[in-house]
Amino acid sequence: MTYSLVELFSYEFMVHAVLAGLLTSITAGVLGYFVIIRSYTFSSHAISHIGIPGATGAVLLGLSPALGLASFCTLGALVIGLLGKKVSAREVATGSILAFSTALGLYFASLSSKASKTMQSVLFGNILAIDKTSILVFLAVTILVVVTMLFIGRPLLFASITPVVAQAKGVHVKLLNIVFILLLSFATTMSIQVVGTLLLFALLITPTSVAINFTARPIFVIILSILISSVCVICGIVSSAVLDIPPSFAIVAFSVLFWFISKLKQNIL
Repeated sequence: MTYSLVELFSYEFMVHAVLAGLLTSITAGVLGYFVIIRSYTFSSHAISHIGIPGATGAVLLGLSPALGLASFCTLGALVIGLLGKKVSAREVATGSILAFSTALGLYFASLSSKASKTMQSVLFGNILAIDKTSILVFLAVTILVVVTMLFIGRPLLFASITPVVAQAKGVHVKLLNIVFILLLSFATTMSIQVVGTLLLFALLITPTSVAINFTARPIFVIILSILISSVCVICGIVSSAVLDIPPSFAIVAFSVLFWFISKLKQNIL
Protein backbone atom coordinates (compact mmCIF):
# COMPACT_ATOMS: atom_id res chain seq x y z
CA MET A 1 0.00 0.00 0.00
CA THR A 2 1.41 3.38 -1.02
CA TYR A 3 0.83 6.73 0.64
CA SER A 4 1.24 10.27 -0.60
CA LEU A 5 3.10 12.74 1.61
CA VAL A 6 -0.17 14.61 2.17
CA GLU A 7 -1.84 11.44 3.41
CA LEU A 8 1.08 10.55 5.66
CA PHE A 9 1.17 13.91 7.36
CA SER A 10 -2.58 14.05 7.83
CA TYR A 11 -2.03 11.73 10.79
CA GLU A 12 -1.33 13.52 14.05
CA PHE A 13 1.23 10.97 15.25
CA MET A 14 3.28 11.51 12.07
CA VAL A 15 3.31 15.27 12.62
CA HIS A 16 4.36 14.74 16.24
CA ALA A 17 7.12 12.38 15.14
CA VAL A 18 8.55 14.87 12.64
CA LEU A 19 8.38 17.77 15.10
CA ALA A 20 10.08 15.69 17.80
CA GLY A 21 12.75 14.61 15.36
CA LEU A 22 13.44 18.14 14.13
CA LEU A 23 13.66 19.55 17.66
CA THR A 24 16.01 16.74 18.63
CA SER A 25 18.09 17.43 15.51
CA ILE A 26 18.52 21.07 16.53
CA THR A 27 19.53 20.17 20.09
CA ALA A 28 21.87 17.38 19.00
CA GLY A 29 23.40 19.54 16.28
CA VAL A 30 24.14 22.42 18.62
CA LEU A 31 25.86 20.14 21.14
CA GLY A 32 27.36 17.51 18.82
CA TYR A 33 30.35 19.62 17.77
CA PHE A 34 31.38 20.20 21.38
CA VAL A 35 30.81 16.52 22.23
CA ILE A 36 33.41 15.58 19.62
CA ILE A 37 36.05 18.24 20.31
CA ARG A 38 35.77 17.66 24.08
CA SER A 39 36.06 13.86 23.63
CA TYR A 40 32.66 13.22 25.19
CA THR A 41 31.49 10.64 22.66
CA PHE A 42 31.82 7.72 25.08
CA SER A 43 30.30 9.79 27.89
CA SER A 44 27.22 10.64 25.79
CA HIS A 45 26.78 6.94 25.01
CA ALA A 46 27.13 6.09 28.71
CA ILE A 47 24.65 8.76 29.82
CA SER A 48 22.00 7.21 27.59
CA HIS A 49 22.50 3.77 29.19
CA ILE A 50 22.48 5.29 32.68
CA GLY A 51 18.90 6.31 31.95
CA ILE A 52 17.77 2.68 31.54
CA PRO A 53 17.39 1.87 35.27
CA GLY A 54 15.68 5.23 35.71
CA ALA A 55 12.99 4.39 33.16
CA THR A 56 12.47 0.78 34.25
CA GLY A 57 12.61 1.68 37.93
CA ALA A 58 10.02 4.42 37.42
CA VAL A 59 7.62 1.89 35.88
CA LEU A 60 8.02 -0.37 38.93
CA LEU A 61 7.11 2.58 41.16
CA GLY A 62 4.14 3.58 39.01
CA LEU A 63 5.82 6.76 37.79
CA SER A 64 6.44 8.15 34.30
CA PRO A 65 9.29 6.35 32.48
CA ALA A 66 10.28 9.66 30.85
CA LEU A 67 10.68 11.26 34.28
CA GLY A 68 12.85 8.40 35.51
CA LEU A 69 14.88 8.49 32.31
CA ALA A 70 15.52 12.23 32.55
CA SER A 71 16.37 12.04 36.27
CA PHE A 72 18.94 9.28 35.89
CA CYS A 73 20.48 10.79 32.74
CA THR A 74 20.92 14.10 34.58
CA LEU A 75 22.32 12.44 37.70
CA GLY A 76 24.66 10.28 35.63
CA ALA A 77 25.87 13.30 33.66
CA LEU A 78 26.68 15.18 36.87
CA VAL A 79 28.60 12.22 38.28
CA ILE A 80 30.60 11.81 35.05
CA GLY A 81 31.32 15.53 34.92
CA LEU A 82 32.53 15.65 38.51
CA LEU A 83 34.51 12.40 38.66
CA GLY A 84 36.81 12.71 35.67
CA LYS A 85 38.96 15.75 34.94
CA LYS A 86 41.22 14.06 32.39
CA VAL A 87 39.79 12.03 29.49
CA SER A 88 41.42 8.79 30.72
CA ALA A 89 40.15 9.22 34.28
CA ARG A 90 36.69 10.19 33.05
CA GLU A 91 36.42 7.14 30.79
CA VAL A 92 37.35 4.77 33.62
CA ALA A 93 34.70 6.32 35.88
CA THR A 94 32.19 6.38 33.03
CA GLY A 95 32.77 2.74 32.14
CA SER A 96 32.21 1.63 35.74
CA ILE A 97 28.99 3.63 36.06
CA LEU A 98 27.81 2.40 32.65
CA ALA A 99 28.29 -1.26 33.57
CA PHE A 100 26.45 -0.92 36.89
CA SER A 101 23.58 1.10 35.38
CA THR A 102 23.01 -1.37 32.55
CA ALA A 103 23.01 -4.30 34.98
CA LEU A 104 20.59 -2.48 37.29
CA GLY A 105 18.31 -1.71 34.35
CA LEU A 106 18.28 -5.39 33.35
CA TYR A 107 17.44 -6.35 36.93
CA PHE A 108 14.51 -3.92 37.09
CA ALA A 109 13.28 -5.13 33.69
CA SER A 110 13.26 -8.73 34.94
CA LEU A 111 10.83 -7.82 37.72
CA SER A 112 7.95 -6.78 35.49
CA SER A 113 6.78 -7.36 31.93
CA LYS A 114 5.82 -3.68 31.71
CA ALA A 115 9.30 -2.66 32.81
CA SER A 116 10.74 -5.06 30.22
CA LYS A 117 8.71 -3.37 27.46
CA THR A 118 9.86 0.01 28.73
CA MET A 119 13.47 -1.11 28.49
CA GLN A 120 12.95 -2.19 24.88
CA SER A 121 11.47 1.21 24.10
CA VAL A 122 14.44 2.95 25.74
CA LEU A 123 16.92 0.80 23.84
CA PHE A 124 15.37 1.32 20.42
CA GLY A 125 13.26 4.46 20.74
CA ASN A 126 9.60 4.99 19.83
CA ILE A 127 9.29 8.23 17.91
CA LEU A 128 5.81 7.39 16.58
CA ALA A 129 4.44 7.27 20.14
CA ILE A 130 5.45 10.82 21.08
CA ASP A 131 2.45 12.92 22.11
CA LYS A 132 1.69 16.64 22.21
CA THR A 133 2.90 17.02 25.81
CA SER A 134 6.26 15.51 24.88
CA ILE A 135 6.53 17.94 21.96
CA LEU A 136 6.14 20.87 24.35
CA VAL A 137 8.83 19.41 26.61
CA PHE A 138 11.12 18.92 23.59
CA LEU A 139 10.51 22.52 22.55
CA ALA A 140 11.34 23.83 26.03
CA VAL A 141 14.56 21.78 26.15
CA THR A 142 15.57 22.92 22.67
CA ILE A 143 15.07 26.58 23.57
CA LEU A 144 17.01 26.08 26.82
CA VAL A 145 19.93 24.43 25.01
CA VAL A 146 20.09 26.97 22.18
CA VAL A 147 19.83 30.02 24.44
CA THR A 148 22.38 28.64 26.92
CA MET A 149 24.84 27.80 24.13
CA LEU A 150 24.50 31.31 22.71
CA PHE A 151 25.80 32.59 26.05
CA ILE A 152 28.49 29.99 26.75
CA GLY A 153 29.43 28.85 23.24
CA ARG A 154 32.51 31.04 22.78
CA PRO A 155 34.08 30.49 26.23
CA LEU A 156 33.18 26.79 26.01
CA LEU A 157 35.02 26.54 22.69
CA PHE A 158 38.02 28.30 24.23
CA ALA A 159 37.95 25.98 27.26
CA SER A 160 37.55 22.92 25.02
CA ILE A 161 40.61 23.68 22.89
CA THR A 162 42.99 25.09 25.51
CA PRO A 163 41.52 24.53 29.01
CA VAL A 164 44.69 25.56 30.87
CA VAL A 165 45.00 28.85 28.99
CA ALA A 166 41.26 29.48 29.34
CA GLN A 167 41.44 28.99 33.10
CA ALA A 168 44.44 31.33 33.30
CA LYS A 169 42.40 33.95 31.44
CA GLY A 170 39.63 33.74 34.05
CA VAL A 171 37.24 31.37 32.27
CA HIS A 172 35.27 29.22 34.72
CA VAL A 173 36.24 25.93 33.11
CA LYS A 174 34.71 23.66 35.79
CA LEU A 175 31.40 25.51 35.76
CA LEU A 176 31.26 25.39 31.96
CA ASN A 177 31.93 21.67 32.09
CA ILE A 178 29.03 21.07 34.48
CA VAL A 179 26.63 23.24 32.45
CA PHE A 180 27.62 21.49 29.24
CA ILE A 181 27.25 17.99 30.68
CA LEU A 182 23.78 18.91 31.96
CA LEU A 183 22.77 20.16 28.52
CA LEU A 184 24.16 16.95 27.07
CA SER A 185 21.98 14.92 29.44
CA PHE A 186 18.90 16.83 28.21
CA ALA A 187 19.83 16.21 24.58
CA THR A 188 20.50 12.55 25.34
CA THR A 189 17.08 12.14 26.97
CA MET A 190 15.44 13.62 23.87
CA SER A 191 17.45 11.49 21.45
CA ILE A 192 16.68 8.29 23.35
CA GLN A 193 12.96 8.78 22.79
CA VAL A 194 13.60 9.21 19.05
CA VAL A 195 16.17 6.51 18.22
CA GLY A 196 16.94 4.79 21.53
CA THR A 197 20.13 4.33 23.51
CA LEU A 198 21.67 1.81 21.11
CA LEU A 199 21.28 4.14 18.15
CA LEU A 200 21.99 7.44 19.88
CA PHE A 201 25.09 8.22 17.80
CA ALA A 202 22.87 8.51 14.72
CA LEU A 203 21.67 11.94 15.84
CA LEU A 204 24.19 13.19 18.38
CA ILE A 205 27.52 12.19 16.83
CA THR A 206 27.29 10.96 13.22
CA PRO A 207 25.80 14.08 11.56
CA THR A 208 28.41 16.26 13.26
CA SER A 209 31.25 13.97 12.18
CA VAL A 210 29.90 14.19 8.63
CA ALA A 211 29.74 17.99 8.82
CA ILE A 212 33.33 18.17 10.09
CA ASN A 213 34.44 16.34 6.93
CA PHE A 214 33.07 19.23 4.86
CA THR A 215 33.96 22.30 6.92
CA ALA A 216 36.18 23.26 9.85
CA ARG A 217 34.30 26.37 11.00
CA PRO A 218 32.30 25.60 14.16
CA ILE A 219 29.18 27.57 13.23
CA PHE A 220 29.02 25.93 9.80
CA VAL A 221 29.58 22.49 11.35
CA ILE A 222 26.64 23.08 13.70
CA ILE A 223 24.33 24.33 10.93
CA LEU A 224 25.27 21.52 8.56
CA SER A 225 24.89 18.84 11.24
CA ILE A 226 21.39 20.14 12.07
CA LEU A 227 20.44 20.00 8.38
CA ILE A 228 21.84 16.49 7.94
CA SER A 229 20.14 15.23 11.07
CA SER A 230 16.83 16.81 10.03
CA VAL A 231 16.98 15.19 6.59
CA CYS A 232 17.75 11.82 8.20
CA VAL A 233 14.77 12.16 10.56
CA ILE A 234 12.27 13.17 7.87
CA CYS A 235 13.47 10.59 5.34
CA GLY A 236 13.60 7.94 8.04
CA ILE A 237 10.05 8.58 9.23
CA VAL A 238 8.63 8.65 5.70
CA SER A 239 10.55 5.49 4.75
CA SER A 240 9.32 3.69 7.85
CA ALA A 241 5.71 4.45 6.96
CA VAL A 242 6.06 3.51 3.29
CA LEU A 243 8.24 0.41 3.74
CA ASP A 244 6.80 -0.68 7.12
CA ILE A 245 10.16 -0.73 8.90
CA PRO A 246 11.13 0.59 12.35
CA PRO A 247 11.64 4.39 12.15
CA SER A 248 14.75 4.30 14.35
CA PHE A 249 16.40 1.87 11.94
CA ALA A 250 15.50 4.03 8.95
CA ILE A 251 16.83 7.20 10.60
CA VAL A 252 20.10 5.48 11.48
CA ALA A 253 20.41 4.02 7.97
CA PHE A 254 20.20 7.49 6.40
CA SER A 255 22.64 8.88 8.96
CA VAL A 256 25.19 6.15 8.19
CA LEU A 257 24.64 6.71 4.46
CA PHE A 258 25.61 10.37 4.88
CA TRP A 259 28.67 9.30 6.89
CA PHE A 260 29.68 6.82 4.17
CA ILE A 261 29.32 9.46 1.46
CA SER A 262 31.41 11.92 3.47
CA LYS A 263 34.14 9.30 3.90
CA LEU A 264 34.13 8.60 0.15
CA LYS A 265 34.43 12.31 -0.54
CA GLN A 266 37.27 12.58 1.95
CA ASN A 267 39.19 9.64 0.46
CA ILE A 268 38.64 10.63 -3.18
CA LEU A 269 39.51 14.31 -2.73
